[in-house]
Order: sequence, then structure tokens, then C-alpha cells
Amino acid sequence: MNLSEMFLQPERLWVLLVVPVLVALYIWATLRKKRSGMRFTNTAVLGRVVRKQSQWRRHLAVVLSLASLVTLVLAWSRPNGVERVPRERATVVLVIDVSRSMAATDVQPSRLEAAQQLSKEFIADLPEQYNVAVVSLSGNPATRLGPTTDRVYANRAIDALALQDSTAIGDALYTALSAIQMAPRGDDGSVAPGAIVMLSDGMNTAGRSPLQGAAEARDNEVPVYTIAYGTENGSVDLDGKRERVPPDRELMSQLAQNSGGTTFSAESAGDLSRVYENIRSEVGFEEVKKETTAMWAGYGLAFAVLAALAAVSLGARWP
Repeated sequence: MNLSEMFLQPERLWVLLVVPVLVALYIWATLRKKRSGMRFTNTAVLGRVVRKQSQWRRHLAVVLSLASLVTLVLAWSRPNGVERVPRERATVVLVIDVSRSMAATDVQPSRLEAAQQLSKEFIADLPEQYNVAVVSLSGNPATRLGPTTDRVYANRAIDALALQDSTAIGDALYTALSAIQMAPRGDDGSVAPGAIVMLSDGMNTAGRSPLQGAAEARDNEVPVYTIAYGTENGSVDLDGKRERVPPDRELMSQLAQNSGGTTFSAESAGDLSRVYENIRSEVGFEEVKKETTAMWAGYGLAFAVLAALAAVSLGARWP
């Protein structure tokens, strides 16, 4: 983030160059005072004439004064902050892997059944005005439910998911992006902000490049939140042969990173529940720039009051 993004009037920050000049002048004045004090050989007489000042209080008063100057200059430059505010509307596309590996029972009662139950709990806790869409992830990804606010239809679509062959992660991302465009538009004709939540337990085995799909999501400003689902020891019987089906955590991480989303890992139903809770908090809020001039001006005033109290304490005769 550059200065133009952090401050509305960054050119005013040049005033801060005065601070090192003032520090240098203070050091020079302090050293000069020490040299002048060495001329008085009769320190007993000097002590009666000039009361000794507390060095640390004098330094503290100067430091607080400079802190006040710095914070007031920052306030004068109109700084920007970031505030998390609830989204008024959004479209969340839930992409659930239904490849054969989801029959593994390392997550009880099975990967798919646990994912179905927890996915329904996830969408139930989303704000009611959010649209939800469901996409099945297999060798032939499909939109099982277009964007809707009806959670009953969403639950039915999730319950109807069944195991299929292969895993085309890239194609599933493109399908999810198309689903976002199906959402009802706002009064101004704009599409609601979208987010993709992808739960997958396997490696890509078909279709277009997943990384290209993530890049397309980034270009459309749609973050992809990925969940690498299952354990390293998960296995299923395929064609009479026992096959290990560990999740591809590296690919899931790359997809999230390339799209501007976040990656998670879930090895149990409890893990998946916590992951969904974290995703819900991220999807439900957006970061909005907010001018924080008043806050920094308040800091400057507080430092100024403390500096004044420190200066008064230098001249006060305490009992």
C-alpha cells in the first residue's frame, strides 16, 4: 500500500521533516548546557541559586511534545483506515466434491455425508438476504442449484448430491463463476459480490487447468475459499482395489492464493465445522476504507496534554 492509499493528502507529510531537526537542536542544546555548567566550580553556591531539574522529566516532556507533533501532522494529512462492515448482499457458490474418493470413511460417517450435513449448517447461518448456489465437482461439474435465498431448495440440492467419476476442478471454477452471473441484479443493475467456497478431497484429473480457473476468478474479483478435505490415510475401493485418496493441499492453497481467497484444511467433521465458521465470518464482511483523521487528532491532543503536564512538573516544587 502506497502513501496515496494511506493518506488523502500525503503531501502534507513533508512537515514531518521538522521532527529530526528539532531532535538535533534539542541534543545540541543539552550538550551546550552541560559544557556551560562546567564553568561553575563552586557547585554548592550553584545549587543554592539554581534548583536542580529532573533530567528524565525534561526528556519525557520533549518526547511527548514530539509525539504530539507527529500525530497531529498525520491527522492533518487525513489518514485512511480499514473497517470491516457487514455485506448487504452477496452470492456464495458452494462447490462440493462428489468424486468417488468422497466415499472414504476417514471422516465419519463418510466424507460426502459429513460434508452434506455441515454444508447445510453453513448456509443456514449465512445472512438470509445472501444468495446461495450449489455446484457439484466431478468429471462433469454442474450447477445443481442457481443462486437463491431459499435455504430449503439449497438443502434439497445438497442432499441430492451423489458420487460420480473423476475430478475437474478447473471446470468447476468456471461453472461457479457462471452461477454468480445468474444471481438477481441490484436496482442499479450491478451483480452482487460473489465468493466461491470449494470443498475437495482429491487431485485434479480432468478438464481445464485449475490455476486458469483461479486466475479467471481473480479477474472477476471473486475470491475462492478452498478446503482440503480428508486425511492422508483416507482410502476407497475402486474396481476391487484399495486406493489411498489423500487431499491435494498444495493445489487447494494455490487456488486460494491466486484468486485472493483463503485456504483451509479439514481432517474431521469438527475441523470442517470450524472451517465453515471461519469462512462465514470472512464472506459476511467486507473491508471498507474509512478516514481516521479524528482518531489521530485525538492521539495528538492526548500527547499534548501529557507533554503540558510534564512541563508543569519541571517548574513545580513538590513537597
